[in-house]
Amino acid sequence: MGFLRRLFGGGGGATGADAWALTYYVRPKRCHEILPVRVDLRNDLSLTDDGGYFVRKVVRGERCPFPAELHLSFDANRKLTQVGVQDGETIEEAVYHEWLAKRKDE
Repeated sequence: MGFLRRLFGGGGGATGADAWALTYYVRPKRCHEILPVRVDLRNDLSLTDDGGYFVRKVVRGERCPFPAELHLSFDANRKLTQVGVQDGETIEEAVYHEWLAKRKDE
């Protein structure tokens, strides 16, 4: 599970209020903008018919008119099982911070 978070850009290791949150970084198709997406494991999850959970978040940036959808699936214990992005891609946290630094220089 930690492997999925690292592979798809999910943040981890948070304490306190953010211990119940995951952060993913999504770049919509045809855009250079990278958007952070925060998922609250206590409030954002919806129950599936088979007893698991899912989250669907639509993200759109300030400079990009094209939306992307982040899809996350969880088991009954709220453990991440699948990550997917429609009309975009997940980006690693380090790449997001590099992009932010370049953006500040512009």
